[in-house]
Amino acid sequence: MRLWLKNPLAILAEDSAGGIVVEDGRIVECIGAGGAPARDCDEVVEAGRFVVIPGLINAHHHFFQTMTRAHPAAINKPLFGWLTALYPIWSHCTPQALALATELAMVEMMMSGVTCTSDHHYLFPSGLDEAIDIQVDVARRLGMRAILTRGSMTLSQKDGGLPPEAVVQDDDVVLADSERLLSLYHDPAEGALVQIALAPCSPFSVRPQLMRDTAALARQFDCRLHTHLGETEDENAYCIRHFGLRPMEYLDSVDWMTSRAWLAHGIHFDDGEVAQLGRRGVGVCHCPTSNMVLASGQCRTLELESAGSPVGLGVDGSASNDSSNAMEAVRHALMINRLTYGAEQVTHLDALRWATQGSAQCFGRPELGRIAPGAAADLALFNLDELRFSGAHDPLAALVLCGAHRAERVMIGGRWRVWDSMPVGVDVARLRREHHAVAAALYGRN
Repeated sequence: MRLWLKNPLAILAEDSAGGIVVEDGRIVECIGAGGAPARDCDEVVEAGRFVVIPGLINAHHHFFQTMTRAHPAAINKPLFGWLTALYPIWSHCTPQALALATELAMVEMMMSGVTCTSDHHYLFPSGLDEAIDIQVDVARRLGMRAILTRGSMTLSQKDGGLPPEAVVQDDDVVLADSERLLSLYHDPAEGALVQIALAPCSPFSVRPQLMRDTAALARQFDCRLHTHLGETEDENAYCIRHFGLRPMEYLDSVDWMTSRAWLAHGIHFDDGEVAQLGRRGVGVCHCPTSNMVLASGQCRTLELESAGSPVGLGVDGSASNDSSNAMEAVRHALMINRLTYGAEQVTHLDALRWATQGSAQCFGRPELGRIAPGAAADLALFNLDELRFSGAHDPLAALVLCGAHRAERVMIGGRWRVWDSMPVGVDVARLRREHHAVAAALYGRN
């Protein structure tokens, strides 16, 4: 099919007022005002009521945490206290729970305009050995683009870490499963639907040798690396106490200071560390909602970008954010960064860039996050028919400033995955009912 999205109300692309042409999962033409496609199209969609943007890209999440939103054991706590409260609860996670949590998180994100997501899954209690296989199956069924990370925790409380013994694994188990998943599912090609990345949870949850071994495995399989870093001052103190190094110095000591890596949060870096991250091309995923909920601090987005680091955007886990809505995260990113840098220094276009091109750079995926010939046909279409938009004059700015939160249509690889604000082929009422029932049964008792 050759499809023309004709004359959109607004579009986040240069010289494309006449719309774009999609064919074979790619954008093949961008048409200027008053123009027409180079040749006939099979279908023309009159897009005059739509604001068209590249599909949003979520660069950090924990799908399993959708089961513990607003859990009374963890609300109103900073990161370490929050984790200590939730680890024992999460240890009850089952394959059924993870499948439902993954489906719900992906559907929730698609409905907010996300076309590609990462998930940082590091929880492997007994019986959940094939967690990433479960997530691959869900992503393929939904048709959502995903970078699924094989996370890990190997240091339990008895070893000086935070998680209980029930959710950690041995290094050799982690490495063997990482290699298995990369061999089975990782597709390094441009346009890939599913990719695998390696993601030890954090410096305080694995041994240094596992960090070095995963870096070597990533080079062997040409995949990305991901971890939490610089999220709190407690983390800095932990690394200094246990390794005699600040978190970024530690990262350098285990061969992770590479453009292959992107970091979640990246808040507590000094000027020299920001400069070094930029020189090495290490990406940082800004998680504004989670950072505010846990009072972790404010990411130095502008300094990182200026230094040369890709800056993406993530919703983070649905227990520290309590939502998987990426458009909401875009708005939060605008607000917290204006508070940090001033109203004239950060615009709605900056926030949208972090959620599209910035996240794509973190993934090493130049075909994503933009509207241009040759780019993947991953698109989110919003209308401005709600009361919240009445009186809005700049349609692109209105998406962020007026609080858009639900796309009307979403296209992934040239196929419609959301239509009339509902996910195609998904019974949302069934999903919500089953997800909530499992969450109540597994986690409500705690």
